[in-house]
Amino acid sequence: MSSPEQVQRPGTMLRALARGVLAAAVTGRADPVPANRPWPLPLRWTRFVGVGRLPYGLVVNLVGAALTVALVAGSYSLLVTETTKRGLDVGGGTLMLTAVAVTLPLALRDLYPLGAMRLSFVAMALVDVSDWLTVPYVPAGTFTAMVCLYTVAVRCSRDITLGVGIICFVGIWVKSPSQAAGGSLLLLLPLVVGYALRLRQTSRRELAEQEKRHQDAEAVLTERQRIARELHDVVAHHMSMIAIQAEAAPYKVADVPDETRRDLAEIRSTALDALTEMRRILGVLRSEDGAQTAPQPDLDRLDDLIAGARGTGLDVSTRLEGDLSGVPQGVGLTAYRILQEALSNAMRHAPGSRVTLEAARGTAYSG
Repeated sequence: MSSPEQVQRPGTMLRALARGVLAAAVTGRADPVPANRPWPLPLRWTRFVGVGRLPYGLVVNLVGAALTVALVAGSYSLLVTETTKRGLDVGGGTLMLTAVAVTLPLALRDLYPLGAMRLSFVAMALVDVSDWLTVPYVPAGTFTAMVCLYTVAVRCSRDITLGVGIICFVGIWVKSPSQAAGGSLLLLLPLVVGYALRLRQTSRRELAEQEKRHQDAEAVLTERQRIARELHDVVAHHMSMIAIQAEAAPYKVADVPDETRRDLAEIRSTALDALTEMRRILGVLRSEDGAQTAPQPDLDRLDDLIAGARGTGLDVSTRLEGDLSGVPQGVGLTAYRILQEALSNAMRHAPGSRVTLEAARGTAYSG
């Protein structure tokens, strides 16, 4: 028994094909022409003869225009010769209009790939020269159609290219079934080659973008490491000097009160803690994605925070209610920072005072 996905798949494919055909015929748009197209590597030798110093897009359009003029002249001459040979009375204006109609898309295909393809399709479908030539198509028109198909495959998305292929294959089988097999091969060749080139260009462009992103990320990381080194050189030096001086101060004076010794020891301990914290932060700054981080403090470290405050001379009493160790990480970090800031304010503005620290965990209210 088939699944719903398998049942819907044919309809989905048909809708996708219909959208591709609609885009190819009416709504589709080709990729814009790059502002500064580089010369292809096989043609860069033209710089030595001066041509390669011109913009590549300008040269492409000039060559396309010149080739169109040459094909118009050649097609007109061929049509005049063949109609005269057959004794047909066809006006020169008609022959010229025929030659222009089937070859003009060649001059437009670089700037307007889809427009050129549509014009070429209409011209090849409406112009029938089977009474004038041994084939139903003007040879120059066939060449123009193949070049337009190649350009569409290079400059348009896969769906549009597929839609263009379907339209052209249907057109050639409807107009000339006897020659449709060979004509289909001629149409398939530029489509396959052009789409393969598009895939190659897309892969190269994506690779270049990835390399650019990698270079940008490497530049950011390098700058972060430079900042980290400078911070470490400046701040770590001074914090180390504070710790060393606090440790050495009691030995410079014979009789140092015990309270002063405790204060100096606390200064040294605080400086070392700050130095450790700074090195941890600088380690994060040096890392590429910030993933190498130490655990953030929470209420599990509340005893250490209180002990440090008492070491500075504060008389800290606590009132703790509930299980404070199991709170969510964000809540625990916020509560810890609030209590840390409160004790720091007490140490700065009221040293030696009595402080009561209260923390309680209750149930969340849900209205």
